[in-house]
Amino acid sequence: MKHYSHLTQAERYQISSLLKNNCTKTEIANILNRHKSMIGREIKRNTGKKGYRPKQADGFAIDRKSNNANKINDFCWTYVTHLLKKKYSPEQISGRLKLDGWGKVPSVERIYQYIYADKRKESSLREHLRCQKQRRKRYSSGQDRRGKIIGRVDIDNRPEPANSRSRLGDFEGDTIVGNKHKGVLATLVDRKSREVKIKPLVRKLAVDVSNACIEKLKNELTNTLTFDNGLEFAKHQMITDSIGIDVYFAKPYHSWERGTNENTNGLIRQFFPKFMQLDQLTDAEVQEVEDNLNNRPRKILGYLTPLEVKSRNWTVALQC
Repeated sequence: MKHYSHLTQAERYQISSLLKNNCTKTEIANILNRHKSMIGREIKRNTGKKGYRPKQADGFAIDRKSNNANKINDFCWTYVTHLLKKKYSPEQISGRLKLDGWGKVPSVERIYQYIYADKRKESSLREHLRCQKQRRKRYSSGQDRRGKIIGRVDIDNRPEPANSRSRLGDFEGDTIVGNKHKGVLATLVDRKSREVKIKPLVRKLAVDVSNACIEKLKNELTNTLTFDNGLEFAKHQMITDSIGIDVYFAKPYHSWERGTNENTNGLIRQFFPKFMQLDQLTDAEVQEVEDNLNNRPRKILGYLTPLEVKSRNWTVALQC
């Protein structure tokens, strides 16, 4: 999908030069690799009494952008602030407001400007942005040096509907460990809808993790479950025997094969950062975070929420 971008000052100088050489709007559009209607609007909007002058045209565009930004009313900014405090990203906010039919929606860039203007007032909106840090990755020449999981079935054997995300019920699973190994969260996410399920645990024992998965998935439509090669998933057969779900394992050190779960764990870390110990979390606190994420619009879902996607596909899934 192509993304719209505004004309740059350099492009406006090119337009001015080409107009002086009697180029048509179509010819200018082809040279700049822009749509001819965009060139037409640019010339019509930003031509002054002395004709089209690039510096003046750029000033007109900046003034118009500033005026449009000011048209966003106070109610909208109050609602944006509310969504930021619910951990929505600026992209999710802008996309969801458009999907919901709001007339005047601030752009992603305008929301970031709003946040950092708020920072200069010594307020706290920036604290609600998702913080991404580079993680160190360990490599062992492609070999897994951990203990082997009995009955491990490789991801290469996972059925195509699970790989293509064409149905509900194909989950990825992982764990999040608290600071100083205090407390664990078992996390499960549906590959199609991105619905997440979270269960707090005191210990990262294989039996406890398997029981958590069973508890969270027993009332769901389930087809497959994909883990990494951590030994906390060694009791995977318990899950298969209990709810009949087929369990697969990604290749060692191939975290991208479970990218949905990795990304979702990053979202969960917004609420439970790495410096936080997790052994005192209650089910209610974890459920609140789960509800937040499942009711948060996602760009990958066309700014629908995971629960909306699940609802729209539920009837089809039951018929399959």
